[in-house]
Amino acid sequence: MVEVDELDLKIIRMLQEDGRLSFTDIAGKLKLSESTIRKRVQALQKKGVIKKFTIEIDPAKIGINTVAIVGVDVDPTELLEAAQRLCEIKEIRSVATSTGDHMIMTETWTKDGRELTKLISEKIGKIEGIKKICPAIILEKLKS
Repeated sequence: MVEVDELDLKIIRMLQEDGRLSFTDIAGKLKLSESTIRKRVQALQKKGVIKKFTIEIDPAKIGINTVAIVGVDVDPTELLEAAQRLCEIKEIRSVATSTGDHMIMTETWTKDGRELTKLISEKIGKIEGIKKICPAIILEKLKS
């Protein structure tokens, strides 16, 4: 575990709320110097605490009308290889190995239900070792 203090946590929370905040803005809100904030953020990046700065989009606004959580069961000897192959599919936004009902959980973004069906049958289903695919379409995302 990486050591972070209360100031680091405040900076992280602020950047999670708005990743476009400048170091000067953060410094002003925390009553510190810009260089202190810059050095802290750089240290958090170097330690791997902050992995990247990104944006969050509304998939429906760009024509993505079917977001699904897809549970995947695989032959245990194929788990890591199957997970890696899933990572290569552009419609799959995230991949995680897990305990519980399914060995792998993915989040998929497709234009519609038909495209999700094609994704499952033509791409996911053809990966060696996959035994079962359980999609659940997200009706409404209430919190990210």
